[in-house]
Amino acid sequence: MSNKGHNLSEKKQSVQNWKFSDIIAIPEIKKRWEKVRKYFFLRESTYDMTNRCNIQCEGCYYYKGDKSIAKENNDPRKWQQLMLNEKKRGITYVVLAGAEPSLVPELCEICFQEISHGCIATNGLKKIPASVDYQIHISVWGNNQTSLKTRNAKNMLGRQMDNYKNDPRAVFVYTFTRSNIDEIYEVVDFIAKNDGILTFNMFSAPVGYDGKLRHDDISLIKTRKAMQEICSQYPENIYFSDYNIVCHTHKLGLHNLFSCPYPRMNASTDVGLGRSFRQYRADLTWDRNMACCVPDTDCIDCRHYAAGSAVVTARIYRHAIDPELFSAWLDYVDTYLAVWVRGYEKGINLCSGLIAPPGHEIFEH
Repeated sequence: MSNKGHNLSEKKQSVQNWKFSDIIAIPEIKKRWEKVRKYFFLRESTYDMTNRCNIQCEGCYYYKGDKSIAKENNDPRKWQQLMLNEKKRGITYVVLAGAEPSLVPELCEICFQEISHGCIATNGLKKIPASVDYQIHISVWGNNQTSLKTRNAKNMLGRQMDNYKNDPRAVFVYTFTRSNIDEIYEVVDFIAKNDGILTFNMFSAPVGYDGKLRHDDISLIKTRKAMQEICSQYPENIYFSDYNIVCHTHKLGLHNLFSCPYPRMNASTDVGLGRSFRQYRADLTWDRNMACCVPDTDCIDCRHYAAGSAVVTARIYRHAIDPELFSAWLDYVDTYLAVWVRGYEKGINLCSGLIAPPGHEIFEH
């Protein structure tokens, strides 16, 4: 798998008004379009499996708000019934998260038995049984020294790799903060030497957080450069694209760039995520006013990779302007599917170079 792409700018013509049918008639675009559109049936919701965790991380969104005090429902029959009801609602993809889902593997197993597409967000310190064949996202917040300071866990990278080396479910997710940017080089070298796959996340501040992890203009620029270097140096180990870099290191957060479609920021219940998405707490209740993929995040600061998987991909028509911009969107969707869907193979990025989001400059710094 390589991320070296083809520059489609030579295919742009002086005619400004492209028809969508003309854009997808371009052979390499048509091939990628047909590949990704097969997965448009995916409809997600998220689920807090437990309010317990085995570590304590600075800046953890889960312990903001009142979701962490919800009384756990550990009744397997209740979880099975929830999944059956979710299928009836049209949910085809589950994200199992907060606080630490590996502490309740039996509940994760029940979810997998009823809905086969999904992902588990974990710190990776307790291995999830292979029978739960979801994608496993393993959070990495820096090297071992930084993890000890910000996550209160020793030798975290080594322990994570011991649990998930050569596990086809595993995707390591490096969260860039304002203070750990330079550590990515050490971390990606370790993961690549162990034949692991890595993608990138951006620390997105919880409501009320203004600590040292929160990004500023300087750290966004520095993170962008680091991402570009890593993608170039480790193409076989990185699931990312140039358009991912643009979208997630922009001065504007995802909501201001694209308008977030999650219920928390979207009053409409007519179509899409505004109608279907729910964020269940550990007691199996949900609150539409708080429902988004990362609850209690400061929406203006949100550049979260999980948010982008819906926020950016939902804006297909904004990107169907010309072949270059639509190819950038296809790269983003291809990356999202490789990160989130078991068995999906990342393709070669169609675009090389940074493409501005529709209606914006590349970086408004």
